[in-house]
Amino acid sequence: MIAPTKIAAVMGGEKVLHGPIRSLFDLEQAVEEGLPKMALKNVANFMSTAKTLYPFIYRVVPEGTYKRRRTHLSLEESERTERLARVIATALHVWDDSDKAKTFLASPHPFFKNRSPIEVAFTELGARQVEELLWGMYYGLPV
Repeated sequence: MIAPTKIAAVMGGEKVLHGPIRSLFDLEQAVEEGLPKMALKNVANFMSTAKTLYPFIYRVVPEGTYKRRRTHLSLEESERTERLARVIATALHVWDDSDKAKTFLASPHPFFKNRSPIEVAFTELGARQVEELLWGMYYGLPV
């Protein structure tokens, strides 16, 4: 499993999360309290262009709901945001290069029936499959 500090960094780190995330407990507490909207925007910024930023965000939080949210996401929306940040952080760790990680996450992959890993990661089971594939690549296992 990827370090909680790396997951937090994808979401914007201490500045956005209003404090340090040093453990899974800290991360869980932040998710339960509701992540700031900016955390989702930072996750979306990693994967999106200016054109695709809001469609990405609206897959996590419906457009009308997102616009009504003042500062924080609901528990369910926070869990989705953390899940995507975890997959991105894992890809960054495995590839050790932001551009390569982004390319991998955005490109169709035969393991996922030619869907992109980030698209698959929108569900919990899909995120687990993407993480499993990434760790297999990291450890040099056939994938």
